[in-house]
Amino acid sequence: MKKIFLSIIFAFIAFASFSQEVVFLSDATFKEKVWDYGKNTEFVFSGDKPVIVDFYADWCGPCKMVAPHLEDIQTEYGNKLHVYKVNVDNYGMIAELFNIRSIPTILFIPANGDYKKIIGYRSKEQLVDLIKTNFSL
Repeated sequence: MKKIFLSIIFAFIAFASFSQEVVFLSDATFKEKVWDYGKNTEFVFSGDKPVIVDFYADWCGPCKMVAPHLEDIQTEYGNKLHVYKVNVDNYGMIAELFNIRSIPTILFIPANGDYKKIIGYRSKEQLVDLIKTNFSL
């Protein structure tokens, strides 16, 4: 019985490490996971894995179209990268830091921190191509 219980726990831990979800960031979590702009005026990446940051708004049609693609990508890539979302209506200051004027705008930030900014809707295939181009996974 003990072996079965331990097997179930290990299986759950292994599954949890590969099936991450898209994370919605606040100001505080953005500073923790992406860039603490309070400490560094120049962009200094806080993470240790490649990151995709989707700047969106709830009312934005193209943002709603790209959201399922990003969810699929997070599921498929698991713990190899993180997908984050920042609502520009709630956290406009963060969007201003990256000079974001249109949404969706998606940042691809590799572990070395040199980010690429993509503006507008992209298909899942295009997003996967951008991941392959910008990240060493």
